[in-house]
Amino acid sequence: MTAKTVLISGAGVAGPTLAYWLARNGFAPTTVERAAGQRSSGNPVDVRGPAFPIAEKMGLLPRLRAAATATTGLAFVDAQGRRKSRVDLSVNRATEVEVPRADLAAIITDAVAGSAEFIYGDSISALTQDGSGVDVTFERGAPRRFDLVIGTDGQHSMVRRLAWGPETDFVRHRGLYVATLPVERELNPTTDVLLYGMPGRLTSVHPVRGDGGIAAFIWRSKPVPGYDYRDTAQHKRIAEQAYAGGGWIVPELIERVRDAGDLYFDAVSQVRLDTWSQGRIGLLGDAASSVSLFGDGSSLAMAGAYTLARTLAEHRNDLGQGLKAYEYEHRKLVAPKQNGFATAATLMVPATRFGVTLRDNGARLVTGWQRLKAGAR
Repeated sequence: MTAKTVLISGAGVAGPTLAYWLARNGFAPTTVERAAGQRSSGNPVDVRGPAFPIAEKMGLLPRLRAAATATTGLAFVDAQGRRKSRVDLSVNRATEVEVPRADLAAIITDAVAGSAEFIYGDSISALTQDGSGVDVTFERGAPRRFDLVIGTDGQHSMVRRLAWGPETDFVRHRGLYVATLPVERELNPTTDVLLYGMPGRLTSVHPVRGDGGIAAFIWRSKPVPGYDYRDTAQHKRIAEQAYAGGGWIVPELIERVRDAGDLYFDAVSQVRLDTWSQGRIGLLGDAASSVSLFGDGSSLAMAGAYTLARTLAEHRNDLGQGLKAYEYEHRKLVAPKQNGFATAATLMVPATRFGVTLRDNGARLVTGWQRLKAGAR
């Protein structure tokens, strides 16, 4: 029997994970990615909860642990860099691991490289489906036909735009923007994430293994008029304006932003759709249900990919039904994360000076509770 063909748009975390499990279940996956190769930027992410046993089944844990960040705590600093409070994160890591997102994507891609086709530097430009498959037009490559198309191409998904409609119908700005970039380790030689908060603005420097680190900016803002998620020059101007007058090492970090060749920047948004499939076209990860920034997006993407590959295998003769079965099951994991966004955003990026003080005092209480608990053992 000829293996059913599946085109996956997007080579982040969800796409390669799906390709891996589809190949294991007897499908022939092809992944197309607009970028010329893997990104090197992006926030550290946790592989935990439902994603951890999936990573274990894929044999990824040794490489993930080798690439894991060196984080042991969160330390809140003032404008002079003095520590105000700290939360200990040196918990039992037996069932979770934190890695830079780019490393996670690269490790998963390496695991599936021999079992799936990857096309870089191209993108889908048109989709036409009928009862037996989907005709796909690419921006550069020759047209091809697939049994199924899955969009794992993020909150700005081209697959969703082509099959569902304009982005504005489904993507909701949640009042925040985020920017991240690689920095030198000397900007934070500790094993704590250093965080500096101002009303409506948060800056952090996250240690990673080796000689590097990751700087992140998260700030409150209404939608920026004329915002273009692909305009890096515009992104640099927006970040510089948002952080004018910042203390600590913010001026130095903004200099890094001006010179950055690999800057991740986007609006913090949520994606909500009534359905994640249209016939033989489906969505996975942020393209379907972005929980954005505070919601374990990478772990949910891996869990969704595993579920989707399984339900498609169970409904091999009715792929549309397989898509519906995946959605029914995976929405149960996604919904609580999306609904908890407002609380998480308030805790992470308080809008007022009082809120910043309250958050930092809360961190002291957490640390005190941890010490009390440790002393009681």
